[in-house]
Amino acid sequence: MLALFKSKPLLEQAEQQWLIDTFIWAVEHFDAAFFTKHTQIILPTVAHFPDSVSSIEEMATKVFVRVRDYAGMSAWPIQLVAPHQLQPQVFPHFEFAEHLRGEQSQLIVPPSHTINISFNPNQINQPQDLVASFAGTLATVLIHHVGVLPPGGKDYLPQAADALACFLGFGVMMSNTVYQFKGGCGSCYNPYANREAKLSETHTVFMHALISYFKNDRDSKKHLKPHLRSQFKKAQKEIKALVDNSANPLLLAYAPT
Repeated sequence: MLALFKSKPLLEQAEQQWLIDTFIWAVEHFDAAFFTKHTQIILPTVAHFPDSVSSIEEMATKVFVRVRDYAGMSAWPIQLVAPHQLQPQVFPHFEFAEHLRGEQSQLIVPPSHTINISFNPNQINQPQDLVASFAGTLATVLIHHVGVLPPGGKDYLPQAADALACFLGFGVMMSNTVYQFKGGCGSCYNPYANREAKLSETHTVFMHALISYFKNDRDSKKHLKPHLRSQFKKAQKEIKALVDNSANPLLLAYAPT
């Protein structure tokens, strides 16, 4: 009888486990020290994005610089170019001395050319999509450089990039931009401005809740879309119970005290 009142888990066990395994993969390969000491939960607020702009190009540049720096990738050979300047390119080889991200990251083998990335001009009026798109692109660059496949192998690279963007601290914007409601005014909805999400809302919210748990975050829930907050709260409870009952030393090491 009690089973009738038992709440259904937010995700299937295999889906939940993939996200946890992907978190472990991220910690192991994408600078755990930076994650522990410096990663913030980035919010769609003036505090995190205080710049004033006067053009599309200036907005794209300033948002990109903020996202790049919050991700700890200011030393990376990445250049933002206008959409019409983006051409097919070969990913260059380069190496860091020790630290992959942050102020201590230092190139010891410079690349033959920069990694050019661009932006979607349609997203200028949807800044959370712009931030999330940049975060996903930087996550993809990280994965290409490190060269270690995520759990599940190469078929899961797009989903892993979304999950890694949450690991970089951008889970709020990643969650808020999985799906854009059309609303009541058709002229206000621009489908070309939406980012192309590879994880569902629920998967993204769970990953954000997982990162928030390990960063001891208490503020990000109120910045999620209203319909996502209950999912986030449920994910938090499930994650705490999971970690409390886990024998995985890495999960226990990163759990807040």
